[in-house]
Amino acid sequence: MKRAVIYARYSTDLQSDRSIADQVEVCRAFCARNGWHVVEVYTDRAQSGASMIGRDGLMALVEAGKRRAFDIVVAEHGDRLSRITEELDGIRRRMNFANIIIHTVNAGIIDETQAAIQGLMGSLFLRELANKVRRGLQGVVRDGRHAGGRPYGYRAVPGEPGRLMIVEEEAEVVRRIFQEYVEGRPPRTIAHGLNVDGIAPPRGRQWNASTINGNASRGHGMIFNEIYAGQIVWNRVRMIKDPDTGKRISRPNPQTEWQRVAAPELRIVEEGLYEAARTLKDERAQEPRGTRRPVHLLSGLLRCGCCGSGYSVHDRDKTGKTRIRCSAVRESGICTNRRVVYLEVVERSTLTGLVDLLDSPHLMDEYLEVYNSRRVTLASAGPQERAKLVAQRDVADAELKRVQRALIRGLLDEAEAEVEIVRLRRELQAIDRQLDLIGHEAQLITVKVRTLAYYRRNADGLIRVMDGHIQAGANRIEASQALRDLIKTVTIHPSGPRASFDIEVEGRLDELIREDVVRRSGRCGVDLVAREGFEPPTQGL
Repeated sequence: MKRAVIYARYSTDLQSDRSIADQVEVCRAFCARNGWHVVEVYTDRAQSGASMIGRDGLMALVEAGKRRAFDIVVAEHGDRLSRITEELDGIRRRMNFANIIIHTVNAGIIDETQAAIQGLMGSLFLRELANKVRRGLQGVVRDGRHAGGRPYGYRAVPGEPGRLMIVEEEAEVVRRIFQEYVEGRPPRTIAHGLNVDGIAPPRGRQWNASTINGNASRGHGMIFNEIYAGQIVWNRVRMIKDPDTGKRISRPNPQTEWQRVAAPELRIVEEGLYEAARTLKDERAQEPRGTRRPVHLLSGLLRCGCCGSGYSVHDRDKTGKTRIRCSAVRESGICTNRRVVYLEVVERSTLTGLVDLLDSPHLMDEYLEVYNSRRVTLASAGPQERAKLVAQRDVADAELKRVQRALIRGLLDEAEAEVEIVRLRRELQAIDRQLDLIGHEAQLITVKVRTLAYYRRNADGLIRVMDGHIQAGANRIEASQALRDLIKTVTIHPSGPRASFDIEVEGRLDELIREDVVRRSGRCGVDLVAREGFEPPTQGL
């Protein structure tokens, strides 16, 4: 007697679980008529036939098929297995390789021709279904109802699908956001104030600047949401399923395809305030970016030792000195590092540390000795070392994907996820650089003392400017840029509310061996034996 397995699936959680039982019963009766013995039943509930991703029952069936645990797969119809030609034929080919037949109750054996026909029919069904859903949503919008998710400030009217009503408590928060924005407060300051006041955000655990700022091309964000002005807007984005991950990805539609309908009963923000906010937002969006020189020596280079976020200006004291703090504290208030520090102290400490290091060539020699030794080791490494690095890379890559999935599912806060994603991507890049060096001839590097002297003079000159011993001239810009090129990050590690803090400077080794340093300085040269390719973090530089 031939061994048979049954596969059953239904598409959405709106369908009854009875659908599975009905399919299985039909397939059991079919197997009984043909004298086949059912050894297993595989099911997937509320899973689309447009992708194999997330369908544990189907994956288990395919794995069992590889072990030849059965002889026949029975399904009510081919579209239960897949509605995509490529995937349905792929399942058929895998089963065929294991001498397993796919037999459907309604259409017979799934051979190459049937896989193509039923896959095409399934694809056309999905397209037609999408068109019908789209047509229905267009009707909902024309009727003055909301076709998307529930916006902040509203709730659904019971028994009237698509109808919204204003939640006054949340509406007051919306008006507060627009008013503070028009008054000139940046979104991160507004978000911080909402978090301090304990106001629940639309989603997640705290307000963020992105919740307020949004995205103009997608029409997202509170400032861009026209429903607060009494306009329902639909079709701002379209959803496309990624064939590799099975996830639905949103893509912005051109504004000419957006559908608008007036809904004055849903207006929360009065017209003048809304237009003022939008005008201000448009003006800020048109400001050129990346064209200004850094305001301070370490602008964009400072990092928080607690959360990895950048630093931003907090205020200025009575004497006009600039104080800075972790930007995540201002952005969302979630970072535990609330220490405010003087920018001048950080800059002076960084420059002094650089001068001390650049005045000690023997420290650089010791570092380069270890560095070059590592390059020689990697160049002569065999399969075992490569396998070790590949294993480390697999672990880091899996961890990165886990963090990204947690972020997508809302299990991890955006700020926390950003720190982890940056760290893991750096780790992957470092491993990739090491893998690239395996099996290649070791290229050693060296730096002349006069190269270090060039950077030391720049650092010393900036310190003298800060101390008031010399006036800042045009060469200060060149000196600042040279040192910025040398510094990768400056991380501030707080010790306590009133205690001192530690500064960790991560430098760029490649800047010390660049051939064009001599052209830029005009006063010193650099001895370059080989271009740098493996760049580990340099503590203290």
